[in-house]
Amino acid sequence: MTGTAVLLLGAAALLLWPGSPAPRRVRGLDVVAVGPDTGSIRRPPVFLVALAVLALAVLVAGPGGAVAAAVVGTVTLRSRRARRRDVERKDAVGGLAEGLACFAAELRAGHPPASAAAAAARDAHPACTRALTLVEATARLGGDVPAALRDHAAADPLAGDHVRRLADAWSLAERHGIGLAGLAEAVAEDLRARGRFDGRLAAQLAGPRTTATVLAGLPVIGLLLGQLMGARPWAVLTGSGVGQGLLVVGSVLVAAGLEWSAHLTARVVQ
Repeated sequence: MTGTAVLLLGAAALLLWPGSPAPRRVRGLDVVAVGPDTGSIRRPPVFLVALAVLALAVLVAGPGGAVAAAVVGTVTLRSRRARRRDVERKDAVGGLAEGLACFAAELRAGHPPASAAAAAARDAHPACTRALTLVEATARLGGDVPAALRDHAAADPLAGDHVRRLADAWSLAERHGIGLAGLAEAVAEDLRARGRFDGRLAAQLAGPRTTATVLAGLPVIGLLLGQLMGARPWAVLTGSGVGQGLLVVGSVLVAAGLEWSAHLTARVVQ
């Protein structure tokens, strides 16, 4: 039973192991170049995978194992979503910087703001395209561009703060007659500097994050070593009420450690 449990848990871990983003990028290139992909294999919904993992945990580790799997799985999913949001935010900020630099270049070339925004929005990041398209439409209709940008920034969770800075720059240009091209270029350069700083900070935090992950995995390594030595810790954890309780307590402590380390690193980033 122990060997079967180890094999089943290993299979579940392989199913949930995060894959490399390279295949997704290649598929994205294929979709752009060839068209919609109708023959690709779709992954099952997350809740179905979660139910399957919980059922497997109940079979091999009892109710305590299901609770432990739910706790650790929830923390893992939260961490992955946080990393995905951070990557999306960095991409949006970088794309906004490039789009604003192109917008400033169009203004310096003598184009009116509406035409410059339309030209810069063509090949920009989607977050930047939405903002510049709004600028184009509002400027052509003679509306209040800063107010429209602030309303848009309130609904943009990725680059809203930086879109609001563009609105402030536009208001400053209208109020004091300062060249909008120079202000937009200054905002773009500041966003680039922020991106470089975020990259250096992420490199410096890679060590503490790796250490936290390794420390969280030490109980699993200890369990495997105990099994190899013949101490049978798995039988203790799954074969008694006390063991089931210890399994739940251990998983909660591991999850709390991961959450606390993520909180500490998030405070440094902020």
